[in-house]
Amino acid sequence: MAGKIYPVILSGGSGTRLWPLSRTSYPKQFLQLVSESSLLQDTALRVSDPALFGPPMMVCNEEHRFLVAEQLREIGIRPSHIVLEPVARNTAPAVAAAANLLIADDKDALMLVLPSDHVIEDTLMFRSSIKTAAGAATDGALVTFGIKPSHPETGYGYIKIGTRHVTREGCHEVECFVEKPDAKTAASYLEDGGYYWNSGIFLFRANTFLDECRNFEPEISHGAADAVEGAEKDLDFLRLASDPFRATPSKSIDYAVMERTENAAVVPADIGWNDIGSWASLWEVGDKDAAGNVVKGDSVAIDAKNSLIATDGPMITVLGVEDLAVVATIDAVLVLPLERAQDVKSVIDRLKADKRDEASLHPRVYRPWGFHQTVHDGERFQVKRITVNAGGSLSLQRHHHRAEHWVVVNGVAEVTKDEKTFILNENEAVYLPPLSVHRLANPGKAPLNLIEVQSGSYLGEDDIERFDDIYGRD
Repeated sequence: MAGKIYPVILSGGSGTRLWPLSRTSYPKQFLQLVSESSLLQDTALRVSDPALFGPPMMVCNEEHRFLVAEQLREIGIRPSHIVLEPVARNTAPAVAAAANLLIADDKDALMLVLPSDHVIEDTLMFRSSIKTAAGAATDGALVTFGIKPSHPETGYGYIKIGTRHVTREGCHEVECFVEKPDAKTAASYLEDGGYYWNSGIFLFRANTFLDECRNFEPEISHGAADAVEGAEKDLDFLRLASDPFRATPSKSIDYAVMERTENAAVVPADIGWNDIGSWASLWEVGDKDAAGNVVKGDSVAIDAKNSLIATDGPMITVLGVEDLAVVATIDAVLVLPLERAQDVKSVIDRLKADKRDEASLHPRVYRPWGFHQTVHDGERFQVKRITVNAGGSLSLQRHHHRAEHWVVVNGVAEVTKDEKTFILNENEAVYLPPLSVHRLANPGKAPLNLIEVQSGSYLGEDDIERFDDIYGRD
């Protein structure tokens, strides 16, 4: 067995395939879809065995940085870095940057590259597959993991496996990588038996990957190295230098390296894998009732079969339907046949063309201190729920055009209003007129929940003048 393995968890994605539950501002890795933890949390916990793994490195974008930090804090995992990409450039530049960071501390580091939004049901078999791959990776192979297909899926890329690896039991050479096929071709792959789904999980030595990257994609190699060299610490985050990272070509690991290297290997892995790439995928892995329905949230299914009914907003009732996905949030409802689950993108495209905020914005807006969610709004008023995490604090700020009324529902609020600071307990309230300088903080050990009523001539989020912010926001 090789030395310790360093997980690199990639937390990107556009959040469109599970719309409306998932949005660009809150993609699926942050959702609790299959357990009481989010997909990102499940991924981090899966590689938390200190006997096998070093601390994980997270790579995410600017917008999601506080979500990543908070979700890891909730499960007690301290990452080696939370690396911030200044712009999305697909997986190859992100992995190249992570590899440069790893070899700065360990020139022989093995890195395990993991998407943050996959389901793996068999953790023990997953770790066993990692151990199998580690030997080949130590010998210089770039290893990926193939999933034996259970049906002719058109939404995944495939790997055709070749002969068994010469020196490593359980590994095979890669004969070729195959793009997402049409239905007929996918069926032929299933019948052939030599094709596996491409899981998007990789294990290799960091320096081996960088050598191959320099060989095939020198612009990515140089850009990532320069981005790391110019990186700057910001609170708990590491910001990659913007200009060199933006200059790197946007390419996946597969296109940039894996499909071109002569050192690719594959480990067939029976690990209960699913990338939850559509509502049909979520139905497949979900707990089904006697009629084959997956029911989540406040939902009622009568004479329904083989359907997914999910809500985190209003109650859903369905009657006499089959093979449907019916999904609701506080601001949107989606109904489609499960067989057309891959077509959700067309809905997003239409919403974007119509300039609808629902295409990308989530009704719950997350901030480093917690979140706010609009409950009701109208002309010259808006009602919000505000939740402040234990120890969290909003900026010291004022508004020019609106007044605010805060009513504490539960928890303890520390309120600064102009020259005074005082405590509000449950069922107590405060009025903040326009131009008052104020701050809200939670000094307690439990979340603080309050109702905020805004009133005034302009209620936009840009009517904030900040004087002091512990998170370094302007």
